[in-house]
Amino acid sequence: MTDANPLIVFTPSGKRGRFPVGTPVLQAARALGVDIDSVCGGRAICGRCQVTVGEGEFAKHGIASRAAHVSAFSDVERRYDRIKGLAAGRRLSCQTRITGDLVIDVPPESQVHKQVVRKEADTRAIEVDPATRLCFIEVEEPDMHKPSSDLERVYKALKEQWGIDNLSCDLAIVTNLQKTLRKGAWKITAAVFSRAPGGGNRLVAIWPGFHDRAFGVAIDVGSTTIAAHLTDLSTGQVAASAGVMNPQIRFGEDLMSRVSYVMMNPGGEREMTDAIRQALNTLAAEVARQAGIDTADILEVVLVGNPVMHHLFLGIDPTELGGAPFALATGLAVTCPARELGLTLNPGAWAYVLPCIAGHVGADTAGVVLSEAPHEQDEIMLAVDVGTNAEIVLGSRARLLACSSPTGPAFEGAQISSGQRAAPGAIERIRIDPVTLEPRYKVIGSDKWSDEDGFEEAIANTGVTGICGSGIIEAVAEMYLAGIINQDGLIDGSLAASSPRIEAANRTFNYVIRSPGSGGNEPVIRITQNDVRAIQLAKAALYAGIRLLMDKLGINQVGKIRLAGAFGSHIDVKYAMILGLIPDCELSKVQSAGNAAGTGARIALVNVKARDEIEAVVRRIEKIETAVEPMFQQHFVEAMAIPHKTAPFPHLAAAVTLPAPKDVAPAGQDGGERRRRRRG
Repeated sequence: MTDANPLIVFTPSGKRGRFPVGTPVLQAARALGVDIDSVCGGRAICGRCQVTVGEGEFAKHGIASRAAHVSAFSDVERRYDRIKGLAAGRRLSCQTRITGDLVIDVPPESQVHKQVVRKEADTRAIEVDPATRLCFIEVEEPDMHKPSSDLERVYKALKEQWGIDNLSCDLAIVTNLQKTLRKGAWKITAAVFSRAPGGGNRLVAIWPGFHDRAFGVAIDVGSTTIAAHLTDLSTGQVAASAGVMNPQIRFGEDLMSRVSYVMMNPGGEREMTDAIRQALNTLAAEVARQAGIDTADILEVVLVGNPVMHHLFLGIDPTELGGAPFALATGLAVTCPARELGLTLNPGAWAYVLPCIAGHVGADTAGVVLSEAPHEQDEIMLAVDVGTNAEIVLGSRARLLACSSPTGPAFEGAQISSGQRAAPGAIERIRIDPVTLEPRYKVIGSDKWSDEDGFEEAIANTGVTGICGSGIIEAVAEMYLAGIINQDGLIDGSLAASSPRIEAANRTFNYVIRSPGSGGNEPVIRITQNDVRAIQLAKAALYAGIRLLMDKLGINQVGKIRLAGAFGSHIDVKYAMILGLIPDCELSKVQSAGNAAGTGARIALVNVKARDEIEAVVRRIEKIETAVEPMFQQHFVEAMAIPHKTAPFPHLAAAVTLPAPKDVAPAGQDGGERRRRRRG
């Protein structure tokens, strides 16, 4: 029997609720505050409210979503599809009614506050020596007295004029060769790829006459966002960058949810592979459009990603990565024709995928290593790619170790009561007055702080919609510095007597950052006790992984720290250390590495020797599996305290006045006070 009030879950926001059968999906979204665009007021004219209905068992949400759990395609939708077109699998949420439990994915183009994908190509000097290069040649015309084929004479010209031999090509080159030669009056431009499997050189593309457009694209396939950087192979300069949210989010926000989806839904890996490849093609087309080139001018692609993403974009079932011993199908570097990955670039384009390091330390971390070069350092470097699964590398030229740590999605705003991804309207910076406990903050999309004149006018279009990862880190750290929470992360409810910012919530307390004015439609932005605990759990997992590697190296101090990834690039390193995400270090030596994984991919794209370098370095990195290390749990428990229960932070203490430990008495089960023993 159908539930009279089915459950509907929206991704990527994670918002959920129950609604009567027959409720339009758009109406349910608005009731939950889900970000769906609609200009026409639900009249099926604008088409901006398009959504995708999830199909399968979603263990994370505890429901089975089916296309049959919504109303049939309506005449109004058919009319819209006939006139303007609907992508396969898309529905107009204003016309689609709920009939059963659902998981509804809201694609980026249907969101009012489209995500700011903060993965830009970092400016870095890279020696330009690409695997694919253009060669303009003059080919000898056919002569009855010297019988030879056109292809043989092209090969001869490449050897005589460019010193390139041991050549081969696809049949597609041969089918177009004669017309190209004659159109160019026996002068053509040839693109030659020097890293084909088995050795030798590969003729991958030809143009009549002189052609000087040769591009490659470096792509960082993250579990949350995908970033692409179109690069001129002749100069190494980035011509265009673009990013999109990973469409696989609808199958699960974290990696293990996606592996679970594959386990529970036969053919699920193909769905996710198709989704990621479609996104890669969309990105390639977008960066080509930005640069004013044709996708046929893209001759090479280099990809990095965590092991699950790596397997899925290669078309490999990731099931074995879902449990011990976390076996990779392959961790070796992959070189293959781009068309084998379903990429619609130049037909002769090639793809290179950096090697993975271990079952949970992927090609993205190899990219970070290539970018930050810890293997060339004399002092100990810690490199951390902070995401839903933190990947950690520690060491120097003498020895390198790596591990991963399951931080979860809290750092990206998920599982936080007022959390959201980085988008206009999200709080990204915050300061709290230690005397009055009053906050001031900045939101994405405005340069003004909330206590500055003109702030409300500056945010009139976006409002204040939530708090993103960097904002959450600063909020919890500032709450600690202001004495709102103690070293154990407990909110001091006694402060409610002196500040309305501290509010009671059942048996715990919240800190209110922003309340909407009278009649306002904005949500209340608050940090709850559960939010603080979620951040503690995430940061403790990260610190424990780092501490394990320090134990293995026999050190208690690191020389320098690099924070990579979109999140790691936008947190204030001081606040990261105050919370205890990272070990003590001179603050001047803690730096953002930007999108280091993407930078590593770009280095491998424009410098062929870098591929040999990273493959050799990865072979000597020692892999540590945190799940089997007996000390991980002890390190984790001690790292729950802020900044840490036992580890000293002398460099931090020299730069920041840390509050003294204090007791906080949380409300007991019966409403009475239960004393908490003071930490020594």
